[in-house]
Amino acid sequence: MIIMQRLSPKWEQATGNKLNWVVLEENVLRQRATTDIATKGGQFDIITIGSYEAPIWGKQNWLVPLDDLGNDYDYADIIPSVKNGLSYNGKLYAVPFYAESSFTFYRKDLFDQAGIKMPDKPTYDQIAEYAAKLTDKSKEQYGFCQRGKPGWGENMAFIGPMVNAFGGRWFNEKWEPQLTTEPWKNAVTYYVKNMNAYGPPGATANGHNENRALFATGHCALWVDATSAAGYIYNPKESQVADKTAFAPAPVEVTSNGSGWFWAWALAIPTSSKKVDAAKSFVKWATSKDYITLVGNEVGWVSAPPGTRKSTYDNPEYVKAAPFAKVVYESVANADITKPTKDPVPYIGIQYVAIPEFQGIGTAVGQQIAAALAGQVSVEQALETAQRSTERTMKQAGYPK
Repeated sequence: MIIMQRLSPKWEQATGNKLNWVVLEENVLRQRATTDIATKGGQFDIITIGSYEAPIWGKQNWLVPLDDLGNDYDYADIIPSVKNGLSYNGKLYAVPFYAESSFTFYRKDLFDQAGIKMPDKPTYDQIAEYAAKLTDKSKEQYGFCQRGKPGWGENMAFIGPMVNAFGGRWFNEKWEPQLTTEPWKNAVTYYVKNMNAYGPPGATANGHNENRALFATGHCALWVDATSAAGYIYNPKESQVADKTAFAPAPVEVTSNGSGWFWAWALAIPTSSKKVDAAKSFVKWATSKDYITLVGNEVGWVSAPPGTRKSTYDNPEYVKAAPFAKVVYESVANADITKPTKDPVPYIGIQYVAIPEFQGIGTAVGQQIAAALAGQVSVEQALETAQRSTERTMKQAGYPK
């Protein structure tokens, strides 16, 4: 996104249009964009949203369909799982700027020193074992750096897939919340225990950006997070560990279903915009094949937006610059948001549940888990409170539907 902002004067010069950027922290962005679009406030002509919002808001007719950007846009080049995630009823409501799954970043130099070898498919139990060996608090080196900042797209983006891996789910087939079941208790107990034993201090303030900075400055031995961070971690201009980092799939435990998340950050145009044509021109430019080539040539191929277009992965320059390319492509292309859990569920979505109520539910649950991480309540108390508030919200919303 920072690179897009830096390169956007090229679009301004070519079109004579002027962009006015509003840059917000993730939780605030979601709040502002949701409020503006639901009230038809018309504050924004282009908004950054994800694969959670696009189909829900498209269904509500809050977004301008984006199927008409022209043949030169090459819709067939967009990875099908990404296109489907941003569509409703076969119509595309947002165009992908980058897409991601999750995987395990780890410091291969520290693994070698400790005589540990990362397996092809690590389990959460193994990750805990390695975290114990690789934590050295006297050096501010931590073995278990995970998101602790509350929010449905912050700590819950990590915890949701971890619960899936432990065999859990958000709701059973009758839409009854499952937050006090064994898999939730096991997963959240594991998380709280290992974050406190082997994580950095003050972890409830750490979201994606904070952990990425910790890892890039050499303070983390293990980090499970977005594959899109690889372009930053492997860029020696941004990261002190670019030549010391390796990666493995997101950990599994009881099952591999839904153990790695799926997400696309995308650009959308609210129907309340008065400048739809100019907005379409920009979103087309910023998500095109030409834009990806521009980033490759101007900034370096390792920083090209990942996970959106097949042509990026057919490009030898990108594959050479990005050692993570193949794994990211396979993770994104094979993510199945329709079968996210071991047991059947009535919803789609891996680290989110694709219903409008989830934004509030996920954040409320995230706050309870952050309270457990901070030691203010026990894991049992946190999950019981979360279960009650989720039951209340679902009842008010008229589930089961």
